Amino acid sequence: MTSQRLWVPSRLCPGDRVAIVAPSGPVDPVWLARGRHVLTEMGLDVVVMPRVLNRRGYLAGSDAGRAADLQDAWCDPAIRAVVCARGGYGATRLLGLLDWQAMEAARPKILLGSSDVTALHQAFAVRLGVASCFGPMPACQALGDLGGPDPATLAHLYASLFENGEPAPVAGQQVIVPGHAEGPLTGGTLSLLASLCGTPYAMRGQGHIVLLEDVNEQPYRVDRLVTQLMQSGALDGVIGIVLGSFVGCGDPLPTLVERLAVLEVPMIAGVPIGHGTPQFTAWLGADAVIDTQSCSLTCLFRDPATAL
Repeated sequence: MTSQRLWVPSRLCPGDRVAIVAPSGPVDPVWLARGRHVLTEMGLDVVVMPRVLNRRGYLAGSDAGRAADLQDAWCDPAIRAVVCARGGYGATRLLGLLDWQAMEAARPKILLGSSDVTALHQAFAVRLGVASCFGPMPACQALGDLGGPDPATLAHLYASLFENGEPAPVAGQQVIVPGHAEGPLTGGTLSLLASLCGTPYAMRGQGHIVLLEDVNEQPYRVDRLVTQLMQSGALDGVIGIVLGSFVGCGDPLPTLVERLAVLEVPMIAGVPIGHGTPQFTAWLGADAVIDTQSCSLTCLFRDPATAL
């Protein structure tokens, strides 16, 4: 992926129809029902694609079925956003099964998801030229928890998804390298980005701010994954680094600083994007700003007139 701006789809209005798909791991129906209710309470008309509750071992049904639900939702003109139910594993298996020509012919719309959905974000950027939302999913804790959705997560998601919303800057905990960076945002879950190295969907950070986060990866594995990105050239020419949440990863910050500070670009850490709660939303492919004076990342919507 180059520094060329991606197309930012039109954002949502109350009453818009959105479809829930399951491209990765199997979905808990109870969590899904709670998360679907949250989306409905946001004013959306929520449909669940027919194969979402299928199960095949550690996958939400067959590859062909998961790909069909995703493609059908994307190509349906009545649907304005495609929402991934959860992460897990399996999205990379779909990339060779999708009819990219048919999907490119469809009207661009919002894709929302995180974690394993990083693979879809990368593929949609490369094959469709469309920006997408890295954020909370309905069958996960931030939205589908028994106690209700996390208020801060929900408010930021609403501002990110809906027309005329202005998502607030997301504050981090620590400035690693001071400075100011402004440009398109890319990245996502570190282990998925590393797994895409050597494929047509590999991340290219040239001219981008890069977001990195992960879950349940010990510091030596974080080191290995970052090293793979660096040696593959994925981080060549980056203009800024945002370190999101690293839940269940011990203390990877010293490793991340050692490996990434040599890039000498503005870098902030402890930004609550990725796994965990709260879980804020970031538009991958849209412009963003790192401001180290406020230790924050801000996603921008500069030219809504160009949105479809």
